[in-house]
Amino acid sequence: MGWIHPDISLEEMMKLIEGFVDILVLASGYQSSGLLAHWDSDNIKRAFQWALFFENVFRRLSSLDFYQESIQELDAALSEMTSHPSFPQGLAHLSSVTLRRARSFLSEHLLHNLPLRDSHLRAVITAIVEMDLSDLSQTEHDCLNAYLNNLTLQSRICMRDTSTSSPDLTPTVQTEKSGTDNFTKIALHELFRRQSSVSCVSVIEEGLDVLSNAMRHSSRTDSDSSLFREQMNHETVPALLRSADALVDVVTWNRWKSRALSYFLDKRTIRMVSGASLIFSDANAQWKKVFGQLHISDKSSKYDLHQAIELLLLGSIASRWNCIIEHLMSASYDSVTISKQYHVLANSVFEISQSSHQIEEIKKSKEGGILDYLMGLLGGQIHLLLKSSPALAAVSLPFWPTLFRLYLSEIEIQFKGKPSMIRCCSCIQDRNEHKDCELAERIWCLYIFHVCGSQIINGACGA
Repeated sequence: MGWIHPDISLEEMMKLIEGFVDILVLASGYQSSGLLAHWDSDNIKRAFQWALFFENVFRRLSSLDFYQESIQELDAALSEMTSHPSFPQGLAHLSSVTLRRARSFLSEHLLHNLPLRDSHLRAVITAIVEMDLSDLSQTEHDCLNAYLNNLTLQSRICMRDTSTSSPDLTPTVQTEKSGTDNFTKIALHELFRRQSSVSCVSVIEEGLDVLSNAMRHSSRTDSDSSLFREQMNHETVPALLRSADALVDVVTWNRWKSRALSYFLDKRTIRMVSGASLIFSDANAQWKKVFGQLHISDKSSKYDLHQAIELLLLGSIASRWNCIIEHLMSASYDSVTISKQYHVLANSVFEISQSSHQIEEIKKSKEGGILDYLMGLLGGQIHLLLKSSPALAAVSLPFWPTLFRLYLSEIEIQFKGKPSMIRCCSCIQDRNEHKDCELAERIWCLYIFHVCGSQIINGACGA
């Protein structure tokens, strides 16, 4: 029988829903151009009226078995709309169920955007107070006192509910009863949910700070290094291990390991990888459009270009994040010279070039698409990768063989002392061996991930 609503056709309803989607996108804090979206109380009231319209329509449809086929047909149309590559992924779960609680859905987007600016919060609060006072004035003689009494009661209830239940469960709990809630109750609920989330994030960030600081200070001091070398010369140490100048010593190994972990556990890095996960969860055409709007070029700020490179590299490893941390934590000392590590890596390039099937699979993957875009952004300027974290480059580039070969070629140029756009160290000029310099660290990082952690590169261990 299909859609049979007496007052509106399915096509008209879908057009209204598309308009509501545009409102939700703006409510999340940003315009499609990436600029901040500015809301005032009047526009917020209009948005809530849209939401209330959908609640009334779907409450009526859901109350009668007669309309169940109409809801099913609408959900099918919504599913087709949300599956389109250009549809905002943050709203992909849009359905008749979410539209039945449209005001709560709108409040989530209005109050959970980052950052929640004072002017934005003030506009939201002004709008909901004015709407509820207007509703109360139709039934209450002293609407202001009635509102304040309700506000006190709802604040107590929200504080109790937030302290005894998970914030993630609240949308489900509200689904059936949200139609009878006033605007203030809905907004208070979302504000307390936000407060609970912020508190959790603060605790996690404090823990990360403690862990990061511990990693930064875990490396041994110079006196420790001297002690190690003295022990290496002791007669009980095997002759092979006495050549400390030829090997990566334990002190340097631990320092590089701590530096790599510190980068991955840094608060800034965590935020960037979270943003990268969100950006690259969208279809290729959509995230490429986002990067295209940044207008990154040679004339742009070098800082912006390096940030874009870092974001792309982080996006290519986001799905392997936990595995990367676990591998680094478990990596134990291995007495291999930097020269030996470099030659092992150079030989691995030949092996990669032989695996055409694996390369084709990589090209079809999301990570392959990200790194392919990065190659285009670099435009042959591979030396720009030397501005990124050695550990980040090491764990991301081997996943894209072409880029890996170019990066390793740049390292070979410097390893052999040939001219380069960016020089990692002055070892060649000073006639020193690459042993405790940035170039040695980059080779070590590649060795740790590509040789000792090949399961990470091949995707066998995902987060």
